Amino acid sequence: MRRISYGQAIRETLIQEMERDGSVFVYGIGVPDHIGIFGTTLGLAERFGPDRCFDTPLAEDTMTGFGLGAAINGLRPIHVHIRVDFLLLAMNQLVNMASSFTYGTAGGVKVPLVIRAVVGRGWGQGYQHSKSLHSFFAHVPGLKVAAPTTPSDVKGLLASAIRDDNPVLMLEHRWLYWGEEDVPEEPYAIPFGQARILRPGRDLTLVATSWLNVEALAAASILARHGVEVEVVDPRSLAPLDTYTIAESAARTGHCLVADNDWTFAGFGAEIAAQVGEHCFGRLKSPVGRIGWVNTPCPTGRELENRFYPNAATMVRAVEAKLGLSALDLSGEDFYSHERRFRGPF
Repeated sequence: MRRISYGQAIRETLIQEMERDGSVFVYGIGVPDHIGIFGTTLGLAERFGPDRCFDTPLAEDTMTGFGLGAAINGLRPIHVHIRVDFLLLAMNQLVNMASSFTYGTAGGVKVPLVIRAVVGRGWGQGYQHSKSLHSFFAHVPGLKVAAPTTPSDVKGLLASAIRDDNPVLMLEHRWLYWGEEDVPEEPYAIPFGQARILRPGRDLTLVATSWLNVEALAAASILARHGVEVEVVDPRSLAPLDTYTIAESAARTGHCLVADNDWTFAGFGAEIAAQVGEHCFGRLKSPVGRIGWVNTPCPTGRELENRFYPNAATMVRAVEAKLGLSALDLSGEDFYSHERRFRGPF
């Protein structure tokens, strides 16, 4: 066990899987450059050569189709998209082709394609460079979708994604790359469809996705100092989804809030709320609540941007309202944000 960052865990997994299996290769815009996608691909081109780690043209649809072709011909491509926003340009390849290839061939053709896409806010990146879109992809049968929060989870889930014979999207929030955790050095895989309880609690279940787990843990820590124990549940894998762990927690605490790193309307948080309502209706003490982005395009100005995105303070207030508590004085709290370490888009 060593303490390494989220970005280092990704790089370590790529190296281990590329050494284990010669059919694995990594490609995408900026992959072999000196910055290496937040450091996650640094040194791969030098270590494995230009045939297994290479740059591409700015052509998302074509390059995703290239990965699909490589996958159905026996290779294991990992395509890195700098921003998930522009993965929309490859929706035909993903939704109409990759997701249904195995189904359409009655299981005769496998599609071991991994898409790594960077999601979430930076600073001042505005409405074209700050989306998550995980609900889009989780909606499509045949696509597996993961949004791990911790270094240990991203290592295990990325290994599972690379070894999987189905197309998998790994969504990585750009503020998570510096988060650190003790992570085993040896290779390991975490199965899809298994949620993780990041913090146990008895009073309320807070289900969060991606970066909002960091905010959820901060909110839970503040509330714990005032006698309120919040259970934080990270689905990790969005498709398939571990409904059992989420529903069991909500049934036990009797209250559930869903903090989704996306817009709330018709989003992934609505699916979790529906699942909890369906499976726990008779044991809930209050309706399931949702927290997410304000229903507008993301603004560019810092003050408006901070109002657009929820954080730990938003969650504290939501828990207080849900449990009928008096408002805490949060003026002395330091709402830590990784934007202090964010230095640019790559």
